[in-house]
Amino acid sequence: MASLRDIKNRINSTQKTSQITKAMQMVSAAKLNRAELSAKSFVPYMEKMQDVVVSISQGTGGARHPMLVSRPVKRTGYFVITSDRGLAGAFNSNVLRLVTQTIRERHQSDDEYAIIVIGRTGYEFFRRLKMNVVLQIVGLSNHPTFQDIENITKKTVAMYEDGTFDELYLYYNHFVSAISQDVTEKRLLPLTDVTATNRLISYEFEPSVEEILNVLLPQYAESLIYGALLDSKASEHAARMTAMKNATDNATELIDSLTLTYNRARQASITQEITEIVGGAAALE
Repeated sequence: MASLRDIKNRINSTQKTSQITKAMQMVSAAKLNRAELSAKSFVPYMEKMQDVVVSISQGTGGARHPMLVSRPVKRTGYFVITSDRGLAGAFNSNVLRLVTQTIRERHQSDDEYAIIVIGRTGYEFFRRLKMNVVLQIVGLSNHPTFQDIENITKKTVAMYEDGTFDELYLYYNHFVSAISQDVTEKRLLPLTDVTATNRLISYEFEPSVEEILNVLLPQYAESLIYGALLDSKASEHAARMTAMKNATDNATELIDSLTLTYNRARQASITQEITEIVGGAAALE
């Protein structure tokens, strides 16, 4: 049985750990409020962009553009959003498990797919498995701006346009609530499944429809990636807040259990000392 000093030391170390996890929980809660607001504020912009794209592509006699047309798939792109740090429960592992399983089911060789990854956790995971990562970005802030990821989004869309891959899937954690995040798979390119959120609007074009789509569609695809990143950041802070809350609760339960064990051991020690004193006194009589 552990000594009283060992139990006391373990209680003290667990208390210090619980203080750290409690502080991390509070920090994540504060970051979550801002991240959730950013994610929700971006939704109206994406919906308006989507309505404009649909109105132009479908309301003008079916304007054609390479990003709106499916083509034979020789290579598939996977855009994966993870975090730079851990301590967020299953936030990263759920996304990485789904992507890895999907790639292994769909492809026989590395030449059939390409991975674009945001986040140090995802990049190191794919690198360790020696999977085909063509673009990566790490070290993003907790509240990223579009300028922070503009380079990787433009390169991703350009890779689709020049035929590096023929379709692009997006994987990230969708924020549902502070205690619920859903792993989401979304086909990003080609934009064949885009539907309007409101009624179609007729536009007059200057210059031509094709020239407008050449500018608008890449911007729309980039906005979808940025919106998913904001959504994922809110999910990350929520997952970390929940994980730290669970860690704090577990530490509290462990402290209570250790305190009970300590008190019992201390009581047993006192009882033994009293017994020895009484026994010694009786022997002297």
